[in-house]
Amino acid sequence: MNPQNGYDIEDLQPGMSASISKTITDTDIVLFSGVSTDTNAVHLDEEFAKTTMFGGRIAHGMLSASLISAVLGNRLPGPGCVYVAQTLKFKAPVRPGDTVTATATVKEVFVDKKRVIIETVCTIGGRIIIEGEATMMCTSKNH
Repeated sequence: MNPQNGYDIEDLQPGMSASISKTITDTDIVLFSGVSTDTNAVHLDEEFAKTTMFGGRIAHGMLSASLISAVLGNRLPGPGCVYVAQTLKFKAPVRPGDTVTATATVKEVFVDKKRVIIETVCTIGGRIIIEGEATMMCTSKNH
């Protein structure tokens, strides 16, 4: 892997994997609310959130999902590659203080189309909270 370009499509193989972890803080949630303009009270107001099925504040689902983008853009396939598609299934909430691990695993490689299908999963303590699949357009040694 070239730190400027990431992996070229020719270097990717099924089973390759990379992960990152981040502890989600109150500050992350407030900043994400500002950037996304999603100010739903379930994310920002503890008293309101206690009255919901979650029993307290939760992080935005897309905040946790954005860690998938970090893995794909920074580690696998890495710099130079871009999103074409992403599916997400949200399975459990993330609370302030939870450490989320996002993992990307190469599933299929289409060298001729410069595309790779990647399984994407976010977990907390080994429990799946988000699962999905990404399609990435990658760089090529053959341009």
